[in-house]
Amino acid sequence: MTQASTPAMPSTPATAPVRSLSGLLPFLRPYRGRIALALLFLVGAALATLAVPMALRTLIDQGLHQGSAPDPAATGQRLVALREHFLALFGLGVALGVFSAARFYMVTWLGERVTADLRSAVYAHVVRQSPGFFETTATGEVLSRLTTDTTLVQTVVGSSLSLGLRNAVMGLGALGMLIVTNPYVMTQVLGILVLVVLPSIYFGRRVRRLSRASQDRIADTSAIAAEVLNAIPVVQSYAQESREAGRYLVAAEGAFDTAKRRTRVRAALVGFIISATFGALLWGLYQGTQAVMDGKISAGHLGQTVVFVMLLVGSVAVLSEVWGDMLRAAGATERLMELLATRSSVQEPSQPQALPPTTHGSTVRFEGVQFNYPSRPDQAALSQFVLDIRAGETVALVGPSGAGKSTVFQLLLRFYDAQQGRILLDGVPIDQASLADLRQRMAIVPQDSTVFSTSALENIRYGRPEASIADVEAAAKAAHAHDFIMALPEGYGSYLGERGVRLSGGQRQRLAIARAILKNPPLLLLDEATSALDAESERVVQSALEAAMQDRTTLVIAHRLATVQRADRIVVLDAGRIIDQGTHTELVARGGLYARLAAMQFSA
Repeated sequence: MTQASTPAMPSTPATAPVRSLSGLLPFLRPYRGRIALALLFLVGAALATLAVPMALRTLIDQGLHQGSAPDPAATGQRLVALREHFLALFGLGVALGVFSAARFYMVTWLGERVTADLRSAVYAHVVRQSPGFFETTATGEVLSRLTTDTTLVQTVVGSSLSLGLRNAVMGLGALGMLIVTNPYVMTQVLGILVLVVLPSIYFGRRVRRLSRASQDRIADTSAIAAEVLNAIPVVQSYAQESREAGRYLVAAEGAFDTAKRRTRVRAALVGFIISATFGALLWGLYQGTQAVMDGKISAGHLGQTVVFVMLLVGSVAVLSEVWGDMLRAAGATERLMELLATRSSVQEPSQPQALPPTTHGSTVRFEGVQFNYPSRPDQAALSQFVLDIRAGETVALVGPSGAGKSTVFQLLLRFYDAQQGRILLDGVPIDQASLADLRQRMAIVPQDSTVFSTSALENIRYGRPEASIADVEAAAKAAHAHDFIMALPEGYGSYLGERGVRLSGGQRQRLAIARAILKNPPLLLLDEATSALDAESERVVQSALEAAMQDRTTLVIAHRLATVQRADRIVVLDAGRIIDQGTHTELVARGGLYARLAAMQFSA
């Protein structure tokens, strides 16, 4: 196996993280009220914190630094004043706790809510993409964006952004108070801080680029894991566990190396910002200490300055951490927005045309269809394909592998759009009908039957969720599935495991047939619908399918010609073209490709 390739997404310049994170605005907009409340609580907590140094200055200058007073009355007054100061500090602490708790709840709620909305939007967008999207996009890549990338976004929205705003308010407030109380000293400090910003911008851009690369490498590991775990029986049957583990290890080491480079640069950024800022502020504190010794300011003023400096240094340290988180989240947001910006090659018509009602099956018409798969643009899957199918007719498509049989189904279901020609269902071009109406008229039984990790009951009524249990049981009996379902531990309520691992191949196929019978569409598509059945089950199920074909149009793909001998018409394909058609007897009599295939199978 080869590693699934990641999609070639458009490259983006190293723009500011805020611009990248602006893609989250549509997800934040519905919660403007809660955001406003969170900001209110955030400002309240910041103001309560900034009020502490001012209260501390008053405590020192008025409550403590009074010298010794022999008058007992004055001493008592000071004790009362001291208690009032401490009560004021306690009140600030309570306000800080209340505001902080309210802010924490609001921003955490926002982070969880926005992340859930974002995941749902990305998933809903992906499941509407045409199969052509998944030809170039690995499933593991999509899963990585749904999990790892959205988790990074949740960290920013639900924690880091709020923490950053709170510390920005506190830092700016502390800086403003320092400038007001010590204008000369803080002018020098600000000049030094400007020099800190310039290297930070350079380091920040590198962290952001490395964060994007780190997420891409993590997606590579997810792609390998998804591919191998979905094919674990093949891996183990060829004894390739060690090889696949080694391949995953190489990808994981690549992700680690990229993360290591990102962490190294981010650590240098954090260390530089904190060290430079702390050094600049220590210079300001040294100047303040000199002023106290010279009698220019009071001890309480110095204490206030010390606390403001601590708040400012602490805010800068937190902001440097938050900046790193924002850089990582900016890369993750870019990847998510790129995925949301992807447009399916199959689009809904702007004004869908209604399909007419039918009673005896649908009519199908292919008019000069030319189609090349996007992954094979130089090789025609169908070439000048013309086919008319009457209502209620059973038509079999036969031919060698690669002849274009499955392509007919994929175009009819509009998984792809033909480059030339058109396809009509009941007289309506399929690209003019809504996708839901179009596909509601069909039911397909694929060769590789899909079983979901839910109960047998829910699997059968997947295409008709409102069906009653009696209808489900009738469809299961018609598909020769009722007996083995009832033999399961909980009957129709039995959980079938991921991809139906608790069932045999033949049982999964009969379940898929029951699903199609229950849907009861005017057009039935059978792609080797009995290929996984034993001879006895095939005979019973074939009889059930023939009963289900009554009063509806049926298209059958078959390699075993014995299953299509009684079809109304057999269409022989080779290299994307119709080379012959007729009944089994007519085609055998004419010789050609069908006669050779029939001779090989029936003689064997």
